[in-house]
Amino acid sequence: SGEIEIINTPETFYRTLKQKISAAEKRIFVASLYIGKTEDELIQCISRALEKNANLKVYFMVDGLRGTRESPANCSASLLAQLAKEHNDRVDIRLYKTPEIVGIKEALIPKRFNEGLGLQHMKIYGFDDEVILSGANLSSDYFTNRQDRYYLFKSKEFSDYYFKLHQLISSLSYKVSYSNNTKKYNMIWPKSNSSTEPKIDKKKFIRDCSFKLSKFLKKSNGSNLQDASEYPTVVYPISQFTPLFVKKHDNSTEKPSILKLLSSIHEPTIHWTFTAGYFNMLPEIKSKLLATPSNSGKVITASPYANGFFESRGVSRHLPAAYLYLSKKFLQEVYRHGRESEITLNEWKKGVINKPGGWSYHAKGLWISENGGIDHRPAITVIGSSNYTRRAYSLDLESNAIIVTKDEKLKEDMQKEV
Repeated sequence: SGEIEIINTPETFYRTLKQKISAAEKRIFVASLYIGKTEDELIQCISRALEKNANLKVYFMVDGLRGTRESPANCSASLLAQLAKEHNDRVDIRLYKTPEIVGIKEALIPKRFNEGLGLQHMKIYGFDDEVILSGANLSSDYFTNRQDRYYLFKSKEFSDYYFKLHQLISSLSYKVSYSNNTKKYNMIWPKSNSSTEPKIDKKKFIRDCSFKLSKFLKKSNGSNLQDASEYPTVVYPISQFTPLFVKKHDNSTEKPSILKLLSSIHEPTIHWTFTAGYFNMLPEIKSKLLATPSNSGKVITASPYANGFFESRGVSRHLPAAYLYLSKKFLQEVYRHGRESEITLNEWKKGVINKPGGWSYHAKGLWISENGGIDHRPAITVIGSSNYTRRAYSLDLESNAIIVTKDEKLKEDMQKEV
């Protein structure tokens, strides 16, 4: 009890990040899609923490496509390279690049469009023996007016697990150093990495990744689950690393776990809530939700006015309408299954994004109440980076956790969150 804290607002998330960074003594480890190119305050906070504590080391990992999108102008890579320049051997900056972006694809596919091939999408924010799992990236909108979910875990074992995972993916990524060139950074493939560079031998890279990740994901890192009854809460880390596995030998743990979890809903008294800011759920997940006997299912998604792509430039401006169409298709399926009195679709809206006081919605997750009884508060939740889409289960790197609890305080906090 008390080892999981739910953070509810972007502002509190940002304040907590800075507090934990400032107090860190041994390690700060971060995995995110990107860090905003204007996040100087966050970088300065990390820099001050390094100056204050000679034993502190920092490990950063962002996506190699999204993190260099604006290059040679300011980008995540150039911002982080400055940190590496100032603190050198105490800062390890990594850029993960999907093995799909090799050869002619890298040369021909334009920036931004190439991100469609796959991204490092995990959001892991670790400080010593604590770790935050979230869906939020590191830029000003995620700290001010973009609603997401954020769970702080105060557990050495859990933090160690995610640090090992972070280091494993880092060892399959490019290392960034500062350079005086126009980009202000260099990207190299260290000899100490766990495999060969994918553009030199993609097949060997995938084989090596497959072996190392399978070994990692199959190894239990926590307490003996036979003793689980001693604890009010059990947490299962689940991850999706499909692009790094040999085809037909995908040992990712997220997709099978989510489908198994939804298959375990056997009673009409169970309440479930599913949310995704970008509403495009995997067909198998949709089928499972529609097939539950529950008489109280709720889906929450972003209103078009709370979609981060609302009135954006270029092709992406049409995405809110596309998600709205998918919502309509879902409701038609609910109707066809005769479930319209039992499954509802809710649109989240707080003002209009890009207008004064307007917010966007980026939260994703799942909450399920326990079997039997009249307690409809969540006893299970899934927290992390996944959007539960076909893309999440085929192209990107995702990491989440399933929380199963009988802790009254945690149930109450999860109910407030919903």
